[in-house]
Amino acid sequence: MIPAYSHTAKERFMRYVQVDTQSDPAANTHPTTEKQKNLSIILAKELAEMGATDAHTDEWGYVYATIPSTTSKKVPVICFCSHIDTAPDCSGTNVKPILHSNYDGLPITLPDDINQIITPEKYPYLLQHVGKDIITASGTTLLGADDKAGVAIIMDLANYLLHHPEIVHGTIRILFTPDEEVGEGTAKLDMQKLGADYGYTLDSGELGCFEDETFSADGARITVKGVIAHPGDAKGKMVNALKIISEIIGALPTETLSPESTSGRQGFVHPVKIEGIAEKAHADFLVRDFDTNNLVKHEAVLDEVSKSVLDKYPMASYQLEVWEQYRNMKEVLVKYPFVAEYAAEAYNNCGIELVNEPIRGGTDGSRLSFMGLPCANIFTGMQAIHSLHEWVGVVDMNKSVQVLAELVQVWQRNS
Repeated sequence: MIPAYSHTAKERFMRYVQVDTQSDPAANTHPTTEKQKNLSIILAKELAEMGATDAHTDEWGYVYATIPSTTSKKVPVICFCSHIDTAPDCSGTNVKPILHSNYDGLPITLPDDINQIITPEKYPYLLQHVGKDIITASGTTLLGADDKAGVAIIMDLANYLLHHPEIVHGTIRILFTPDEEVGEGTAKLDMQKLGADYGYTLDSGELGCFEDETFSADGARITVKGVIAHPGDAKGKMVNALKIISEIIGALPTETLSPESTSGRQGFVHPVKIEGIAEKAHADFLVRDFDTNNLVKHEAVLDEVSKSVLDKYPMASYQLEVWEQYRNMKEVLVKYPFVAEYAAEAYNNCGIELVNEPIRGGTDGSRLSFMGLPCANIFTGMQAIHSLHEWVGVVDMNKSVQVLAELVQVWQRNS
């Protein structure tokens, strides 16, 4: 517990979510949207005002800062990281955060669209927040708790530690990244400048969640080349690439290899986009599994289904392309078990039960781990992310700050 400290995470969060930082998967720039830098500038300025050293943002929108060591011991440099961008799935413009004080456990009708109702039946975790404060959006946008809850938590931690130099800890590096939601969160990151030894992202959900395992991920594209003809004289001539692509997608397993039918440690192949014309079209897929070796097997299914469909269209052809997106961070973290062990000690010291489950997705920590910064993931309280129903519990954010404050002391004591 942090004694006699008035948390600032709630106030910071409600300010930060009002800054539109939605990233753009179609852009080829870094960051993918310039507006992300607006929040980067705010964060760097606030960190400098708190007393963080070398707080700044760079041309790519990354924010770097240091909380100096308060110990004479040699302690590994720990990085805390969150991403500033919000998902493209739902509007992030004109977010209006609403604080529901002393939540009463009843359905919440969002005022800007009364058809948007957040209910305990759909989100049972709400019932653990009865009598506590929660924050929602207004019904026409996402909230941005993913990952501005993480941002607010790290900023509150910095505020606490920089105003309480009696807390003994090693050097702490703060990192805020753009474009995580579109898979580019580490694309322009300067690891040498970051200069950290181990890290934790703040990008998980319920109180107590801790994650040191993610999907391994590939992207795949099937391109079909058909035969074009004038539609008025196409009989026996035209082979429509768009229809073939649709047939391939329809022929994929739906009971065993789709997001809709899998859970736990099961992987999937997920079509996400079709583009093209009758002559030539392509479909993009996400290929996911916790076992990296299984990605090749899933891609073989995609290839076999495509070949089977194309066998019916001898005048058409197809090509399958596959590329690596990220890998399961467990492959790195298994070599550094103390990253998880020290976190478990901090959770326990704060009276929080640690729940370790694999992430059916990825975080910046996935790539950071393979870039030389072994990195696990800690809870923020974010719920119903990427949706109009997104919400976060204030107590969860505050508890996360407390865990981080304890965690840096655990690292110091164990060094």
